[in-house]
Amino acid sequence: MEIKTFEAGPLSANNYLLIDNGEAVLIDCSEYKPEILEGVNLKYIILTHGHFDHVLGVNQTKKATGATVLIHENDVERMEETTAIMNTFGLMGVDTPLADQFINDGDTIEFGNVKIKCIHTPGHTEGSMCYLIDDNLFSGDTLFKDFYGRCDLPGGNFDKIVESIKNLFTLNENIKVFSGHGEETTIGYEKKYNEIKGNL
Repeated sequence: MEIKTFEAGPLSANNYLLIDNGEAVLIDCSEYKPEILEGVNLKYIILTHGHFDHVLGVNQTKKATGATVLIHENDVERMEETTAIMNTFGLMGVDTPLADQFINDGDTIEFGNVKIKCIHTPGHTEGSMCYLIDDNLFSGDTLFKDFYGRCDLPGGNFDKIVESIKNLFTLNENIKVFSGHGEETTIGYEKKYNEIKGNL
């Protein structure tokens, strides 16, 4: 499996294009990037959560590729806030991103020869999801290098993110973590150095 990482959108969110055996998925879609998608058979747009800075490119990318958009049902409300939030930035006429299907904890998503395990990790938002593929974890805004997702926005809950990260810390320490912002890390590194460890 090939992993292509690109920053996009107003808050420089990480988007991950995964390609295997002629098919691809895009994890988070903060901006429509046709140059990234050229020649790619995009099967799914998989969202880690519904905050505006991770979903702004969803509708246009879906229209261009025909990809199916997946999100946890609890984060539909977060996506529905996108238009109002962008209006506060003076960007009018931004349509609400729309999902096609809902995903839940324990679901498996398949593309190419790859199976993606879905892990529900509430805390940053009610519907936050992480996606595990072999030794690669795509953690959205739940887990960052040295830190964890903020819990002071609508749908956030500190106690829940503590439990979610406890669950992630049971994974193999060699697993690479690809976060929603910032650089890569590993489960082992975060177990030692993440700020949340004092609350676990």
